[in-house]
Amino acid sequence: MRSLLRRFALAALIVPAAAGVMMTASPAEAAPVKTKAAEQTLQADIIRLTNLERVDHGCAALTPNDQLTTAARGHSAWMGRTGEFSHTGRGGSNFITRSKAAGYARPSAENIAWGYRSAEDVVDAWMRSPGHRENILNCRSKTVGVGAVYSQSGAPYYTQDFGF
Repeated sequence: MRSLLRRFALAALIVPAAAGVMMTASPAEAAPVKTKAAEQTLQADIIRLTNLERVDHGCAALTPNDQLTTAARGHSAWMGRTGEFSHTGRGGSNFITRSKAAGYARPSAENIAWGYRSAEDVVDAWMRSPGHRENILNCRSKTVGVGAVYSQSGAPYYTQDFGF
């Protein structure tokens, strides 16, 4: 029986190659190899671009905060996993409850987005939206956490949590 199973497994590898079929991973299958680094780069770029906007508009740059990042990544991961796109998260949570659960005492606002392929695109979209722009340019906010997480389909989900 084991010998038969090994032959089927070997045939599954050989037959497509012999037939000239190229077997490649879908984006969702390939994502785990580079996702974490890509997500961290997106997060850092969003913070950098957000801070450029803030400084250009007279606000101080935000300081990245690990607790807000934990809350933001958790919400982005939940949206990517469920396909839900909402400020209301798992168990009816909101950015205040998620930020406090992550250990951050004074959350101030949240921006979300999905599908944008670059940090520039998502920050530009937020700056064109009056509510999101207001969150970015709230000079009373002092800290930020960004979560950029790829779903199984490869679509990026973004959460940007601000704190006082």
